[in-house]
Amino acid sequence: MRANALAPYKRLTIKIGSALLVDKQGELRSAWLADLAEDIAALKAQGRDIVIVSSGAIALGRGLLGLSATALTLEQSQAAASAGQIALSQAWATALGRHAIVTGQILITPNITEERRYYLNARTTISTLLGLGAVPIINENDSVATAEIRYGDNDRLSARVATMIEADCLVLLSDIDGLYTAPPATHPDARHLPEVASITPAIEAMAGGAASHLSRGGMTTKIEAGKIATQAGTAMLIAKGTESHPLQALAEGARHTLFHPAQSRAQARKRWIMGTLTVSGTVQVDAGAARALQTGKSLLPVGVTKVSGAFGRGDAIGVNNPDGVEIARGLASLHSEEARLVMGKHSDTVVELLGAGNRPALIHRDNLVLVGAKEDSHENHHEPS
Repeated sequence: MRANALAPYKRLTIKIGSALLVDKQGELRSAWLADLAEDIAALKAQGRDIVIVSSGAIALGRGLLGLSATALTLEQSQAAASAGQIALSQAWATALGRHAIVTGQILITPNITEERRYYLNARTTISTLLGLGAVPIINENDSVATAEIRYGDNDRLSARVATMIEADCLVLLSDIDGLYTAPPATHPDARHLPEVASITPAIEAMAGGAASHLSRGGMTTKIEAGKIATQAGTAMLIAKGTESHPLQALAEGARHTLFHPAQSRAQARKRWIMGTLTVSGTVQVDAGAARALQTGKSLLPVGVTKVSGAFGRGDAIGVNNPDGVEIARGLASLHSEEARLVMGKHSDTVVELLGAGNRPALIHRDNLVLVGAKEDSHENHHEPS
C-alpha cells in the first residue's frame, strides 16, 4: 500500500486555487467542493487542525456581476471580489456545515503578515478558531488590494499564513501533480520529481508560467511559496486537485511532490528571534528566574528585577542575568509599561492588575531562545504569542 502523504502532519494549511473551485463559466464546482469538505471532515476527525486559503472570489464575482471574461480593470476586479467573497464564504460554510464544521472568514492584506502587531492579532484569531474546532477560510482582501499593495497570488499568501500559524505542512492543490524537470505540457519527456530536498537555482529553473484559465500564478509562484515555507520549517506538498476527493487521494498515496523543510520550525524560529529581529528593550532577572529559563520555563514577572527600554507586545527583548549578561532573547507578551507595573509580582497579582485576558508570562517559553543554546525544543502549536 502506498504511503499516506499527510500522515506526519497535525496542522495543515491547504491552498485551493480559483480553477479548482470555479469552472470556465464562472459557476462554483459544488460537487467537487462537497467532496473536498468530506475529506476535510475526515482529517479533522483524526485530530488535525485545518486552515484553508481559498481563491475564487473574483472568479465568482465576475459571473454574479455579469462582467466579461476579458481582463478586468482594477476597479472591476475589486467590485468582483466584493460580490464574490460573499458567495465564496457561503459556499465554504454550506459545504463544511454539512459535517457540523463551523467556518470563520479572514481577509488578509500584506501588512497583516509583515507588520508584527497585525501579525499577532491575525495569528491569535486563527489559533482561537482552531482551538474552538472551526476551520478558518482565508483569502486576500482583493476588494481593497491594489497592484502596489497585494500578494498577487494565493500561493505566496498561503505560505505566509502557514508560517504564521506554524503549520507542519502547506498543501498546494493544483492542476498538476507536482514539480517536473520541465513543464510537461510542452516537454513530453519531462520527469516528475517526488521529493525536493532543497530549493536550488536548478529547481527554480524547472518552473514554468501560469497555464490555467483563472490562475494568476504557475509553478514559479509555487516554488516561491516553497521557499517561504521551507525556510520557516514548514514542509510543502504540490498535488493534483482537479479530481474528486483530492485530500483522500493524498492519504491513499497519490503522486505529489514533497518539499522538505530546510530546518525544523524550532530552528527557524530561533534564527528569526536571534538574528532577524531588532531588540527593543531588556529585562533583568534574579538568579532563580535565570535558572528556570535554563530548564525551559517561561519568564514570569515575579523573577524580573528591572525593565529597560520601550517595547510593545510581540517585540524582541533581551533577558539579562543578575550580572547584566544576556542569557536569553524572546518576544514580549506585555508592553514595557505593563512589564514595569507587574515586575516582581506573582501570577495571581498580574492577572488582577492586567485583567483575566492577559497572560501571566512576560515571555512565553515558545517565544524564548537561550543565548548560545544549540536548539530550541519547546514548541506549542496551540498557544499564540
